[in-house]
Amino acid sequence: MHSMKDDIKYVMVDEAKLGEICDRLAEEITKDYGDSNRDLVFVTVLKGSVLFATDLMRRIPLPCEMEFMKVSSYGAGTETSGFIQVHLDLKRDITDADVIVVEDIIDSGRTLQKLQSLLENRGAHSVKCCTLLDKPDRRQVNMQVDYVGMVIPDEFVVGYGLDYDEKYRNLPYVGVLKPSVYEK
Repeated sequence: MHSMKDDIKYVMVDEAKLGEICDRLAEEITKDYGDSNRDLVFVTVLKGSVLFATDLMRRIPLPCEMEFMKVSSYGAGTETSGFIQVHLDLKRDITDADVIVVEDIIDSGRTLQKLQSLLENRGAHSVKCCTLLDKPDRRQVNMQVDYVGMVIPDEFVVGYGLDYDEKYRNLPYVGVLKPSVYEK
């Protein structure tokens, strides 16, 4: 049987580093929201962010809630289409809540910009973003990312929730996918 490991050019972020990133971001978020009396709601963007969001939230000692949204901008390709679709929306009212959008990776910024605007228009007290990985070299919109796990170069990465055509999410690290896999 084919091993997913054979498709990885190299490991960019190993399991230990992922743990360190989650520890650091949880500490920053706890410090920023520790004195707040508002609901703290983590909006986890499915599917890629779920592993990161789970590991992050387990490290935060504050009362918080988890909501899910499913949006798409890639399909089966490696380039953003520029078109964002919301497939699954929030189940709760976020009026006057402090919202943190949890993303796996930000590159163009279009998806996050649309989500932030949508959540602000729904009456959230604040909307911030926490991303595991940031590719600022690919940014197409002017935006601020509040909590960044790691800035990475412009390489196609998979693992720890990140996928290519719905595969590789279950790798316990973030690896660079060999171009031969997606240039078929």
